[in-house]
Amino acid sequence: MEVIKEAADLIGSSNFVVALTGAGISAESGIPTFRGKNGLWRKYRAEDLATPEAFARNPRLVWEWYVWRMKIIGSAEPNPGHIALAKMEEMGILKALITQNVDGLHRRAGSRNVLELHGNIWRVRCVDCGFSKMISKPPEQIPPKCEECGGLLRPDVVWFGEPLPKDVLNRAIYYASRADLMLVIGTSAVVQPAASLPLLTKRNGGILIEINISDTPLTPICDLTIREKAGVILPKILEEIG
Repeated sequence: MEVIKEAADLIGSSNFVVALTGAGISAESGIPTFRGKNGLWRKYRAEDLATPEAFARNPRLVWEWYVWRMKIIGSAEPNPGHIALAKMEEMGILKALITQNVDGLHRRAGSRNVLELHGNIWRVRCVDCGFSKMISKPPEQIPPKCEECGGLLRPDVVWFGEPLPKDVLNRAIYYASRADLMLVIGTSAVVQPAASLPLLTKRNGGILIEINISDTPLTPICDLTIREKAGVILPKILEEIG
């Protein structure tokens, strides 16, 4: 495929490559997306459950949804797309990986410089004292309680209506602004401020390569668009780079 060679050449001649990933790359590992056909749980929409108001109203219901998600994510494995990005970092090509995903699959694949814009489903945080910790499996007590103060623990993820963690966002802005090429992979490009990060790269003269099975609002400004799954195309690009 000519497009694979073109992508490999562009990446190979760049000095500072950054990736932005969205739900599409995790969908290839069998994790349902918020916006896809399989993005529903019971009769609820994600937008009705992933809010501070929903948690205040019914923490048990919200936690039941997260336990369901944790079980799916826990049985999922990083796919060839995740692994190819980790190898690109290992080779010194990829400087940072910015992700909208909360599943931790990039880290499990071996990526190290991962900026999790929307948090991590395997981290919990106390709503009262702010205590946080990583967990390796879904909590048995629902809703779980803080071991420090007895307050309610919540998943340490960004819910609808909440700001992104300032330090992570600032680092993402730094990398997106510095990048001379950004890989935009499997993101719907509708959730802000993540969807604006590729614009920073473009504004500073960088190249955008979009890998997505569907058109997005970013497609018109991308220098190269590849209509294929990341798990299929990224290993081929990596092989071409050599």
